Amino acid sequence: MRTLLQALLTPRRAVQAHCDLPCGVYDPAQAKVEAESVRAIQERYQDAEKFKTEGESVEDYRARCLGIKEERADLVKHHLWVLWTDYFKPTHLEKYPQLHELFWKATKSAGEAKKAQDPKQGQQLLDLIEEISKIFWETKAA
Repeated sequence: MRTLLQALLTPRRAVQAHCDLPCGVYDPAQAKVEAESVRAIQERYQDAEKFKTEGESVEDYRARCLGIKEERADLVKHHLWVLWTDYFKPTHLEKYPQLHELFWKATKSAGEAKKAQDPKQGQQLLDLIEEISKIFWETKAA
């Protein structure tokens, strides 16, 4: 037998939504912008002598680069996981079975970016995000 409190707290109707907010808020561009920052920092790390500020040591400049790059790489992972967990649905996975592996590679690459100073690694991350972006926009057009 239901109590009065249970009756008051029980929803009167069930609703369904396929995302947390209207889908217009999702965009792989957020991950791409952060990944572009990662690659740019990797490039600047390589040319620290050219980019460091006057009076700053190469070591100090590179240390700053690493800290900022790690923050940006974490943001890439965050934005990718929001897309993967909040936007993409089982129907998308049925149509694009490569999505799971693509997100796996991209988030692992973002994690690798925290350790890598080679701009080629940053470009690989951008290439993976571009693949995700193409699929994303195909799903938005459907």
